[in-house]
Amino acid sequence: MEQSLFEQMGGKYERQGDYLLPCLTLPAEEEQPVGIWGQRHGRFLKEHHRILYYSLLTDGKLNSYLANVDRQAEELFSRLVKQMAEREGVTEVLKARDQMAWVGRMKNIRNRAMEIVNNSLIYT
Repeated sequence: MEQSLFEQMGGKYERQGDYLLPCLTLPAEEEQPVGIWGQRHGRFLKEHHRILYYSLLTDGKLNSYLANVDRQAEELFSRLVKQMAEREGVTEVLKARDQMAWVGRMKNIRNRAMEIVNNSLIYT
């Protein structure tokens, strides 16, 4: 029996019942930690941009891509929170004087920064 192109290139088949299925494996990828931002972006890609998601997955680049997005989002979030807090006068002096006001204002700042990161990096 003549070999298929897949077999000529070094591929192998495995018998599953009456069928011969190719033995396929994904390329090895360096595992990097993916935080909440990367997980959210991965979920978004899987639901709304399936071609890009599966292309990255089969190329073995999904984990590094999501880790990079996570790193960028975390840096942007931290920078935005710091800038907004400075601009609005939310300082350690306010924290020492009125903790509840400081907590409320910081929570508001963090929520706004989260919306900006979500709209600019995660859900695009």
